[in-house]
Amino acid sequence: MDELDTAILRHLQEDARQPNRTIAQKVGVAPSTCLERIRLLRQRGVIRGYHAEVALPALNRGVQAMVAATVRPLSRQVVAGFEQSVSRLPEVLSVYTMAGNDDFLVHVAVQDIDHLHAFLLDRFTNRREILSFRTMIIYQHLTNQVPAPLPSANEVTR
Repeated sequence: MDELDTAILRHLQEDARQPNRTIAQKVGVAPSTCLERIRLLRQRGVIRGYHAEVALPALNRGVQAMVAATVRPLSRQVVAGFEQSVSRLPEVLSVYTMAGNDDFLVHVAVQDIDHLHAFLLDRFTNRREILSFRTMIIYQHLTNQVPAPLPSANEVTR
């Protein structure tokens, strides 16, 4: 990725609905050049899609939590089965497979604390592969909506 790709990507991350002509003007290239660069970014897998950011409370999901889970036996079959089944649950936003003390970190969003408690009892306590789990309530969730490329290892050591 060069500086032009990075600039185009930054503008798309800020607002993916802005017209190509507007992005081209902001980065100082012809609309056809901008369109081709965006096409190549999609083709190379840099841009994986366009999404609408929604307010979880507006979807009756006012409480978020991270559930750290440890599973046993630690095998490909158990890990894959857990990933697939948990990621399909309507309360689950993300599933992270981890290294370290916890095998998984599951990001959930539910109506309230009572629903979180019920979710944990119904979906985690009865699974034989779960050795243990712990829950952490999320008070605030901040994200970097416009990540930029980091320098490569070669650039850092110079």
